[in-house]
Amino acid sequence: MNAVASKLRKLTAWIDERTPFTATFQRHSRLPTYYPPKNTNFWSFLGTLAILVLVGQLVTGIFLTMHYKPDASLDESGMPAAFASVEYIMRDVPWGWLIRYLHSTGASALLLLVYLHMFRSVLYSSYLRPRELTWQLGMLVLLGLMAQTFVGYLLPWGQLSYWAAEVIINLLSEIPLVGPDFTLWLRGDYVVGDATLTRFYGFHVIGFPAVLLYLLIQHVPYTVKDIRFFLSFFILCLAVVFFAPEFGGYFLEYNNFTPANPLQTPEHIGPLWYFTSYYSILRAITYPLFGIDAKFWGAIGMIAAMLIFALLPWLDRSDGDRVRDKGPIFKLILAIFVVAFVVLSYLGTVPVTPPRLVVAQVCTAIYFAFFLLMPVYSTWDARLARRRGVPA
Repeated sequence: MNAVASKLRKLTAWIDERTPFTATFQRHSRLPTYYPPKNTNFWSFLGTLAILVLVGQLVTGIFLTMHYKPDASLDESGMPAAFASVEYIMRDVPWGWLIRYLHSTGASALLLLVYLHMFRSVLYSSYLRPRELTWQLGMLVLLGLMAQTFVGYLLPWGQLSYWAAEVIINLLSEIPLVGPDFTLWLRGDYVVGDATLTRFYGFHVIGFPAVLLYLLIQHVPYTVKDIRFFLSFFILCLAVVFFAPEFGGYFLEYNNFTPANPLQTPEHIGPLWYFTSYYSILRAITYPLFGIDAKFWGAIGMIAAMLIFALLPWLDRSDGDRVRDKGPIFKLILAIFVVAFVVLSYLGTVPVTPPRLVVAQVCTAIYFAFFLLMPVYSTWDARLARRRGVPA
């Protein structure tokens, strides 16, 4: 063993003499010097687990690009070539169905882990000084993941993915001044078509993954602890892949197994589950303001619901960053927020009715009140904690 270690040291020295391998690794990674706390639990591992799932997405995505064709024109069978290539992957490519299901399940698993990771950060106030910049980088990662999943959702060129892209892109056109020109550039045409599919494919395969990898390098203080969490989650994902890959239509919608038809609008258009809460907020805003159409304010509300998390380092006035330091007011309001978020997520999967609209509007108000009132109730909680003698 000593001889092998000696040879490895000599090899490393030989490499370092010709290229700064070790210095670069130590400069860009805290893995060799970062010691995780002894009380690290599942909540602490969620970020690392999300990165492992993201790596799986990159690997399965590479194999899918080998057989996928970003072409909306009809082939000899009369189906769009993109849709037909997905069917080819599912039916004719050896183990193609497994790779596709791993990729689709991985997308939902990744966003679920990111949401749980954010919940853990709110629970522990992990965004407070001096971690404000780390939180902002994490928010950019979240937005990058949402953009990545949005452009990837169009690639199967199914009926639901086509119309979902049509709806979202049309909403972006409501942005004053730059909206129409931006959406024309994004589509590459005046309608969602072959140019749109090609552009989204480029974003999904090259553009957004490169940005995400850079942001993750800046965001993650990497730790390695207890591989049991990863194995347990991996087994859970495999159970979904083999026994319920569509997950009742939440991971893969049934309407998306039919080719895109620009001449036939689906009865209900909705995004995948990880966007449904924001979609509910968009639909909940139905009144025009200052003479501007309600669609514009709905789009603003949807975008604001995503970006408002970035303000948490300045909204939260908590003294401590431990769960037991949080007072009853903070815990109660956080619980109400979680319930409102879950309700909004469900309402985004079903058609709008008058009672559902009222519930969505109430939950939207609760959603934004959680953030906007945080300076007030977190200050109250901190004062109560000081009176009880709880250390910060």
